[in-house]
Amino acid sequence: MNKRQRKIIDTLSSNEKTNVKDLAGRFDVSAVTIRQDLDYLEEEGFLKRVHGGAILQNADDISKRLVMNYEKKLAIARKAASLVNQDETILIESGSTNAILVKELESRTNVNIITTNVFIARELKKNDHANIILLGGSYQHESESVVGRLTRLCLENVNFSKAFIGVDGYTGDTGFTSTDMMRAEISSLIVKRSPEVFVLTDSSKFGKVQLARLFYPEEISCLITDSGIPDRDKADLEGRGVRIYIV
Repeated sequence: MNKRQRKIIDTLSSNEKTNVKDLAGRFDVSAVTIRQDLDYLEEEGFLKRVHGGAILQNADDISKRLVMNYEKKLAIARKAASLVNQDETILIESGSTNAILVKELESRTNVNIITTNVFIARELKKNDHANIILLGGSYQHESESVVGRLTRLCLENVNFSKAFIGVDGYTGDTGFTSTDMMRAEISSLIVKRSPEVFVLTDSSKFGKVQLARLFYPEEISCLITDSGIPDRDKADLEGRGVRIYIV
């Protein structure tokens, strides 16, 4: 993405809907150029084109959550990608930052990627080098995750060296939490199965408590976040053995 396309994402993040004429005036380019930008961003999964402009999708749709705090998520994803080795087998769970992570892994060769998310699997369709394994299970239409007993059985029969997981909230008392109980169950099992667990989240999730507990800090290896993480939470996590990368 070029600088203008990233600014278009920021505009959508604030307004949820925009049109070609307004964007052309804001960025001092032709309507044709803006339409090309919007077509590209839709193809990449960041927005949905409508007559005359573009919109974000529903709140649980990854396409919408991708644009929220996009620059921070991109930096987090790039750091996570730098920790993936050639010929490694990794698991990428659901979440908007993880969706950006798979884009950053497109240039990697001979990487085995296991995922529990259909959206993320589709993002990997352009990667001719990686071996993609999409686990089975009950399909959640909005989040595009797979959950349930079949997913648990699949997880028990695959091996991976690193897992990258998204979260919806964190406090020192509750640990990491999720808005979805079914996905929380799968994430908890992933943590138990993985030698190394990396939590990818922007700092907006700190101080929030969501419906379902995922895991406590002692159960993960590393957190990758931005500089907005509260000092109290940073000190608490480090004191509980979590390695923190701030981007």
